Amino acid sequence: MARLKPLSPTLKEKKRYLAFEILSEGKIKAFSEVSKAIWASVLQFVGTKGAARLGIKLFSEKYNSEAQKGLIRVIHTGLDELKASLALITSIDQHQVIVRSIGASGILAKAEKNYLGGYHVEKR
Repeated sequence: MARLKPLSPTLKEKKRYLAFEILSEGKIKAFSEVSKAIWASVLQFVGTKGAARLGIKLFSEKYNSEAQKGLIRVIHTGLDELKASLALITSIDQHQVIVRSIGASGILAKAEKNYLGGYHVEKR
């Protein structure tokens, strides 16, 4: 059976990493609740087909429950739609919240360093 050729870099979707912050009176510890709220908002705002087109990936390991900050991967053309759907979230786990986007980057390590306060070890 013939193997398929891999896509050239010019044909691949460009990714953006959007850093977000949750402002609330109480702490939201469970990432599963945050994930449910984000997916519900995206599905309500852009629909199933739109959500599939955006190529969203939520990073549970990048979510900081103390600072209530996290990262989402999305294609570069869907960044504004994702920001709008995050702004529409009003409650998570019976807490009134405001979800605000901090910034976007094309490189995961830079998004962590600049927006989540993480560190990046340089290779020598």
